[in-house]
Amino acid sequence: MLKGSLVAIVTPMQDGGALDLPALTRLIDLHISSGTSGIVIVGTTGESPTVNVEEHCLLIKTAVEHAAGRIPVIAGTGANATTEAVELTAYARKIGASSGLSVVPYYNKPSQEGLYRHFRTIAEKVDLPLILYNVPGRTVADLAGETVLRLAQVPGIVGIKDATADLGRGSELLRALSVAGRKDFAVYSGDDLTGLPLMFMAAHGVISVTANVAPKLMAEMCAAALAGDCPRALHRSLFVEANPIPVKWALAEMGLIRGDLRLPLAPLAAAHHEAVRSALREAGCT
Repeated sequence: MLKGSLVAIVTPMQDGGALDLPALTRLIDLHISSGTSGIVIVGTTGESPTVNVEEHCLLIKTAVEHAAGRIPVIAGTGANATTEAVELTAYARKIGASSGLSVVPYYNKPSQEGLYRHFRTIAEKVDLPLILYNVPGRTVADLAGETVLRLAQVPGIVGIKDATADLGRGSELLRALSVAGRKDFAVYSGDDLTGLPLMFMAAHGVISVTANVAPKLMAEMCAAALAGDCPRALHRSLFVEANPIPVKWALAEMGLIRGDLRLPLAPLAAAHHEAVRSALREAGCT
């Protein structure tokens, strides 16, 4: 089981929106040297909704090949069509990803039974450890705790990224998994602001946006939290606009990537520049 700080890594882009793969490999090296526990490629922070299938696969392939076993790579393989999610997960397995991260299907608003069958089908068809990803603020559909408990009994489904930002729900899920004898089912916070308290409740780590700009600090924070210590944390300024707008601006400010985004995402509003810049200074990132 992976524990600690897993980075929801950005997708660097060149002027005009083309993928910047050399910049991606440099970021992966930075995370390896900084103590990050795992790379999550082509998730929400990686702008998965705006890359095409060929680019999606290329990003997974590049991350796996460059990591070369030095750090686990969790491939974003979710889709709102079950067949597409199966195909992406099968590709991730073929190329050597450690596991797949599969988001709740968006837009079509499936029932809880539909969600259960969707994820069970992926797990049954592809022999790759699967991490569920619940982020109802973006998908509209919400994976209920009872459905997570059902899915935790499906072979191959090994954990969940809980991006509800609801500590009550997270706490109840952890308790219910313990009662069901599934303490080995990994629970990762998908929200940096609530990641620390969730780890104090026995969650296993954070799939983090903040780790993009402060990888060493996030790794240390998670290690301290998992050991029961109370570490410092810095997150709020990276969410002044929709993720990944602020974090890509911050990485550009640090000289690590260009700050380019693909439409419909627009550059960070000038009114927020100083707030993010100040947070970077306070964290010792610049």
